[in-house]
Amino acid sequence: MTITFTPTNNLALPPAWHRLTPIWQGGEEIIQQSLPHTQLAPAWQLMLLGDGSPTRHLELLTGEPVEVDVIDMSLIGMDLDAAPELIQAVPGPRLRRQVWLRTASGQRLAYATSWWEASHVDEYLQNRSLPIWASLARLRTELYRDVRGIYYGDSSALQSGFDVTGSFWGRHYLFWHHGQPLTLIYEVFSPYLTKYLGPMQLSTINTEA
Repeated sequence: MTITFTPTNNLALPPAWHRLTPIWQGGEEIIQQSLPHTQLAPAWQLMLLGDGSPTRHLELLTGEPVEVDVIDMSLIGMDLDAAPELIQAVPGPRLRRQVWLRTASGQRLAYATSWWEASHVDEYLQNRSLPIWASLARLRTELYRDVRGIYYGDSSALQSGFDVTGSFWGRHYLFWHHGQPLTLIYEVFSPYLTKYLGPMQLSTINTEA
């Protein structure tokens, strides 16, 4: 069974999730050590490698509330869904949720896919039009954001969705709650954020890293 939400505009992605085709990627060791500033500018590192709320960061950067366009919510059962292998840490059967994060004025800032234990998703996402951070904050849920992977890569679907050309930075992480994995999240950020965070500085990126 697939529950598909009505798209809010004609740029919405179909109900299949979109991961980057990596030009470069790094794991936990790189995330802990950080990257050379010639490879990724400090402000971008705060956004990608920090354990704070990206929704809150986006609101502070843009000066606008961040709203959610839900693309789809699909029951995927025990399927691994071509997700990062950490999906196995989330108990099944699972539900996959896809959203755009955008400003109240309509500028898309990020794309996110998350995987939840289907039987518990209503408990944590009582208002599914809210960003995950806002939903969990309302519940006073104590969380730990455990960033596990970072990517620089391409996606034709996201180029269309963000209405930009070029490559993107993304990451995936686990949310932990009371010592248990709550959800796996995969996020990709729009190059539009260079307006606030400055250039990404990729001239010396090592694609063999």
